Amino acid sequence: MHLIPESIDTPEILIDRDVLVRNIDRMAATVRTKGLDLRPHAKTHKVPEIAALQLSAGAVGLTVATVGEAEVFAEHGADDVFIAYPLWVGPQKAERLRRLLHADIRLAVGVDSPEAAEMMAQSMGADAGQMDVLLEIDSGHHRSGIAPEAAVAVAESAAAAGLHVAGIFTFPGHSYAPGMPIKAAEQEEAALAAASNLLTNAGFHVERLSGGSTPTATLTGPSLVTEVRPGVYVFGDAQQLELERCTPEDIALTVAATVVSRHEGTDGMPRRVILDAGSKILGSDRPAWATGFGRVMEHLDARITALSEHHATVVWPPDVTLPALGERLRVIPNHVCLAMNLVDEVTVTADGTIIDRWRVAARGRNK
Repeated sequence: MHLIPESIDTPEILIDRDVLVRNIDRMAATVRTKGLDLRPHAKTHKVPEIAALQLSAGAVGLTVATVGEAEVFAEHGADDVFIAYPLWVGPQKAERLRRLLHADIRLAVGVDSPEAAEMMAQSMGADAGQMDVLLEIDSGHHRSGIAPEAAVAVAESAAAAGLHVAGIFTFPGHSYAPGMPIKAAEQEEAALAAASNLLTNAGFHVERLSGGSTPTATLTGPSLVTEVRPGVYVFGDAQQLELERCTPEDIALTVAATVVSRHEGTDGMPRRVILDAGSKILGSDRPAWATGFGRVMEHLDARITALSEHHATVVWPPDVTLPALGERLRVIPNHVCLAMNLVDEVTVTADGTIIDRWRVAARGRNK
């Protein structure tokens, strides 16, 4: 049960440890039954204690977005890390990657062009072949990544430069939209299968086929995919609620906030309350399809219609009593990854009691 401890001064991020652990264990069990490896994306939480829970539950390693995140988790004991991003490795990044390799970290990185592969090999020198390289395949998100038919050319350039091409990966980011998770999962499978077949026919041994976001991870069935990389599943958020990829009972992270202003609604203005939690703790992410900037746990029909830096405007349902001034509510952020990167530490609770505080150790490690 989500409760706000009396000693909390709002706004503050709260993590319900029981819900967190349940989410971690459930995803680990689901992925295991499908015969896949779980490599959760730690950019969501950036917290070593949560990474340790994921690894203890059976994750084979961690996914991160940056070299800085890889350094943080390696410092806290992670020994198998995939930087799932097409890196451009100059001298500075090469030295940092070299230090990770010399610390006996199994390291994999992404690449999506011959030029990037050649630059990586040149900068890494004698250590170039010591880390795995995965080619990023575009499966429909149309951000970074190459079309499947371009995989062989990039792989050949990487191998000729001295890199170890270990496999391919994709990010089905277009799954974060209504009606898209199933379609995105199908497109992910098709793109990875096409690229894998082409690479195999060209003589490459494709060891790893990595896919899966939170909306698609549990949809991935028996297939060529060897691992999935969900991140948001540990907490859940308002986007996942609206996509029906989680339930309110799965929400492990909320922002405790206080009603600082209330208005019954006159002169055509809506009934609303103002909370002391704005974009500087909730994040300002709002996809075009989302119905607000977050949800209120106590009243899921309420809508956060506007965010200022330190305030949230919440329009209240007409048949529900407005919260009183000073009442404390729990806000579910739209996108928890942003919220976690806005605070230095989070409060961990169980049954409404504070049991720990965790430092967001990888906060701001964006390069």
